Amino acid sequence: MIEVKNVSKIYQNKKQTIKAVDDVSLTIQDGEIYGIIGYSGAGKSTLLRMINSLEKPTMGTVWIDQQNISELNKKALNQARMKIGMIFQHFNLLWSRTVIENIELPLEIAGLSSTDCRIRAKELIELVGLTGKENSYPSELSGGQKQRVGIARALANRPTVLLCDEATSALDPDTTESILDLLVKINQELHLTIVLITHQMEVVQKICHRVAVMVEGKVVEEGSMKDIFLKPKHAVTKRFVGEEKSYNQETDLKTIYSDGVLYKLTFTQENSRQPILSQAIRHSDLDISIVQAKLTNTQEMSFGMMYIHASKCDDQKHQCFIQFLKEKNVLVEVI
Repeated sequence: MIEVKNVSKIYQNKKQTIKAVDDVSLTIQDGEIYGIIGYSGAGKSTLLRMINSLEKPTMGTVWIDQQNISELNKKALNQARMKIGMIFQHFNLLWSRTVIENIELPLEIAGLSSTDCRIRAKELIELVGLTGKENSYPSELSGGQKQRVGIARALANRPTVLLCDEATSALDPDTTESILDLLVKINQELHLTIVLITHQMEVVQKICHRVAVMVEGKVVEEGSMKDIFLKPKHAVTKRFVGEEKSYNQETDLKTIYSDGVLYKLTFTQENSRQPILSQAIRHSDLDISIVQAKLTNTQEMSFGMMYIHASKCDDQKHQCFIQFLKEKNVLVEVI
């Protein structure tokens, strides 16, 4: 378990005081993929670097497996970091070393024999899907392949925690998808705790179990992917999940469909594959047209949002329609 307790990081220069992280507390469970999302300057990179003590907190503490990582001496910290892997946005590979030699580097530093280094590196090459590229140099690899080398190198010393610093932001969408699939595979097969920071909502949407939203050094919202997508509270969270855009769309839709009633329906994992809408139409005898629909998939669930327009008629039919949907656990909003 990772526990961040009331952590702040303050930078001071002659002209100003900058509070990069402001009294943040988080608990990340073992085996969890935990996302920290925010725009540039939100403080997420600084927070991530305090988890492996590359940055020391000005105030507060960071605990990993009941060990206060922020107060370890140099020798103990080096030992603790053996169990904390880290991958970076720009790969940070040694260009004079081949793929297998880059992966062997942390093992060499840890004092393993050349034979053991080679055996472990070959295991990791197979795990990350780079078989056949062992003797290639970084300059001969694509961006996705370089990041796979970075991931393999981070896993070399069998860490229990993997920190990902904007690991996909330099990659194209298809490559990003493949790297995220690899991270999920690693999480499941190695039971690894993964903490990733990003400014891309589609990244946390695809692989994270929980997410924290950072603004100006503070965590302004935290929760499961279901809570964040279905019930965003902070304005920045709403921007990330597209609710602000939806609000503008709703304003336009109300203008277009000025007569009758405009509904927003939200379906969850439990009911999204059932023919509920057609049943509700038959039950209430309402004339319905589907205006817009969208399905969102996360690591643990799927949910759908649908805008529908109902013709103008007596209120009893509308109440009957709404009641039927609510009994089927569909969230109903009148726009």
